[in-house]
Amino acid sequence: MEGVIEPVMVHFEDLDAMGVVHNGRYVLLLERALAAYWTRAGWAFDPASPAFKDVFFVVREFAITYHVPITRVGPVHVQLWLDHLGNTSAVYGFRVLSADETVTHAEGRRVQVRLDPGTLRPAVIGPELRAACRPLERAAASLGLDARTG
Repeated sequence: MEGVIEPVMVHFEDLDAMGVVHNGRYVLLLERALAAYWTRAGWAFDPASPAFKDVFFVVREFAITYHVPITRVGPVHVQLWLDHLGNTSAVYGFRVLSADETVTHAEGRRVQVRLDPGTLRPAVIGPELRAACRPLERAAASLGLDARTG
């Protein structure tokens, strides 16, 4: 299994009127998993004391495919990895799994772009953050990807 697995909780307010996790809440499940991972990696959620000076990212694209609805509150697992780490962007892949990891509820990708805080234009991802991303990277060769940057 590639990437990392983060356990996250499905809360009552994540359910819709039919008793299944609302489609828009899968974004939050991924956010909870990313927050847990990056907190352990040393990134504080305090802009006044950033662990990595070049962390100013915005989401450019989010795509998700739903497979099996989540029908109850409680733990699920989110597997996440980086499919691509370019000069200015990162492409996360993810799967939302049952807690026992036998059911894939959803899968998708999220593209983030690093911005210069002053100009709000794309900016290069620095070596310190690039090194922190290594545990999440998938081998491009194993995925049949080219060596794109971006």
